[in-house]
Amino acid sequence: MASSLSFTLLLSLLACSCLISIANSASLNQDFDVTWGDGRGKIVNNGQLLTLSLDKTSGSGFQSKNEYLFGKIDMQIKLVPGNSAGTVTAYYLSSQGPTHDEIDFEFLGNLSGDPYTLHTNVFTQGKGNREMQYKLWFDPTKDFHTYSILWNPRHVIFMVDNVPIRDFKNMESKGISFPKNQPMRIYSSLWNADDWATRGGLVKTDWTQAPFTSSYRNFNANACVHSFGSTKCPSMRTNVAGDDWFNQELDWTSQNRMKWVQRNYLIYNYCNDAKRFPQGLPAECKMG
Repeated sequence: MASSLSFTLLLSLLACSCLISIANSASLNQDFDVTWGDGRGKIVNNGQLLTLSLDKTSGSGFQSKNEYLFGKIDMQIKLVPGNSAGTVTAYYLSSQGPTHDEIDFEFLGNLSGDPYTLHTNVFTQGKGNREMQYKLWFDPTKDFHTYSILWNPRHVIFMVDNVPIRDFKNMESKGISFPKNQPMRIYSSLWNADDWATRGGLVKTDWTQAPFTSSYRNFNANACVHSFGSTKCPSMRTNVAGDDWFNQELDWTSQNRMKWVQRNYLIYNYCNDAKRFPQGLPAECKMG
């Protein structure tokens, strides 16, 4: 029975990996500004494609024009191909200041043929140290895949091709802070981190392979936009698939997909790292 269920979940997972999310057809110029990199970040193809590049002189990055306070945010990304060791492609939501909130995807490059590491983290009130890392069930450099953050007052759910991989729940009633008051922008950058990114810094960036390039398209934000002290949310229709993200939780099928991913592809979970927390694991790890 267990093997049958695993096989069913695998087929479902692979099917989801092939889905392309319904995306905003508007120009990326309307949603993002390239903020650094001296021309290494570009919006091309009439605003339908954004690329970041990295060479020995500099990386590059962009940020959203809008700030968001809750939403379902999707971006299709194709990562640096080939020997990407030492490089990091970061894609995340963040507020500002010493007590900032942050929701992170980071993609840690590797030698040709070796899989990327997908690193996730959640900061609340300036406190992070909630890392969970995965290998992916596909090659993220061959084609675009959709990376999503579903952020509502009760959950932060990380998704890859609409498959949930992590659910950070609101446990404020237990004294654990949750990101719910600070509007956040979307940021992304491609940069050199060969002091730690690949095998703990043992493998360095091969600059003969530069420039390194990651690509972005089909951004969609079904989200509440914060501007001038007020927040405006889109109309939400509970009978329309995807529209009720504000109240969304993982159903039984989605929970089982997430468990399957975590059982087969999770390679690091801070909640299992007792050596790192000699005074005791973080409180949320004890809540289940």
